[in-house]
Amino acid sequence: MTQLNNAFTLFLSLLVEAIPFLLLGVLFSGVLLLFIDERKLSAAMPRNPLLGALVGSLAGFLFPVCECGNVPVARRLLMQGIPAPVAIGFLLAAPTINPIVIWATWTAFRDQPEIVVLRVLCSLSIATIVGWIFSAQTDLRPLLQRQVASAMPTPKRRIAWSEIPKLENAAPALLQSGTFLLSEPGKVIRMDAATFPVTGASAAVSKPVKYRLSLLLDNTVQELRELGAVLVLGSAVAASIQVLVPREIILSVGNSPIASIVAMMVLAAVVSICSTVDSFFALSFASSFTSGSLLAFLVFGPMIDLKSMGLLLSIFKPRAVFYLLALAALLTFLFTLIYQLAY
Repeated sequence: MTQLNNAFTLFLSLLVEAIPFLLLGVLFSGVLLLFIDERKLSAAMPRNPLLGALVGSLAGFLFPVCECGNVPVARRLLMQGIPAPVAIGFLLAAPTINPIVIWATWTAFRDQPEIVVLRVLCSLSIATIVGWIFSAQTDLRPLLQRQVASAMPTPKRRIAWSEIPKLENAAPALLQSGTFLLSEPGKVIRMDAATFPVTGASAAVSKPVKYRLSLLLDNTVQELRELGAVLVLGSAVAASIQVLVPREIILSVGNSPIASIVAMMVLAAVVSICSTVDSFFALSFASSFTSGSLLAFLVFGPMIDLKSMGLLLSIFKPRAVFYLLALAALLTFLFTLIYQLAY
């Protein structure tokens, strides 16, 4: 009974700390989706591979989406002919390089500010390096799913932004197939011209404020239902592991420089908790695991996890997803091991 009480107390403490940040993340994402013209921002993306990967990684600061919301945007970026380094940099970094996640991490690890700084630097570096590596593939289409590859312009002649047709009823490029808003339970609204008939560049931005606020409220409620369920499950798993798994096993794994990093990377991939609240999950292991392994959890989880694997397969073929997984895992392990040995 004592163990059950301890687990329940830890479970409630994780929820109380994390829910405000989940709410802020959902609200901020919805506001940017419905009130900011993404197409104008996309037009400014550079074509230089290394610079493009860096800018794409930093773009997450303007679009604070989790590891589910970044996939539809990255897919549309590729289909519009934006260079692969930009899209892949955004895909890997957006769930971490955004103000909500940085704030949540600071709140959880205010006693270890180096974890906050290193999480940002490592995530940014890994996303930039992986995006730059993918630029070596001149034609990315062999690595993409057929529907995505067929929609891309040829590598010999990419479509200029000035050439994109400005049809009277056209929706913005990032708000077409592949991007959705949640509506009634179990239903979604497709963000395309059928939903937002407009005359101008941005469909969502041009709708009346009252209509957009109504959509924002509906989307917020439904996202909180779905993401809140994931948060509850993740908090329950964290509390159960801390209380039910024998302390000796946790300490034997958690105190090993290499085993602890690998264990936390595997846990991050399996638990698949949202990046908005994963810092509070990791904090529950702070007394048992090394700082390097906690950093590995915070860096690797938002990039690759089981929850996002199916979404990634909607863009890439399995071998490309494997490349992303292997590169992200290898770089995360190397960076966090260096920090662990130097700490």
